[in-house]
Amino acid sequence: MGIGGGVLLIPALIIFADSRQHIAQSINLISFIPVAAVALIIHYRKNNLHTGYSPTLIIAGLTGALIGSAFAVRLPSDILSKLFGIFLFFMGTVEIFYKKEPE
Repeated sequence: MGIGGGVLLIPALIIFADSRQHIAQSINLISFIPVAAVALIIHYRKNNLHTGYSPTLIIAGLTGALIGSAFAVRLPSDILSKLFGIFLFFMGTVEIFYKKEPE
């Protein structure tokens, strides 16, 4: 689908494991680290990385992560759940209506 495992993991943790939104999102991020590391190694070995963009992407990613995490920890769990649901709705809409056909 191109969205990521959190689309399934976070709701599953909330519904089936009775986790709070903050905990579910934390587990999702922690579980993503080894997957991202393996993907990075594989793409590097296949020369699929354009390292010229790396400094800009690293700085923007770290800045976004710090701002996002500072914002998320201050929100009540029910509001964070609603915001996550809104995010999923919009991402689903984009996937349905704006996805390019495979070439």
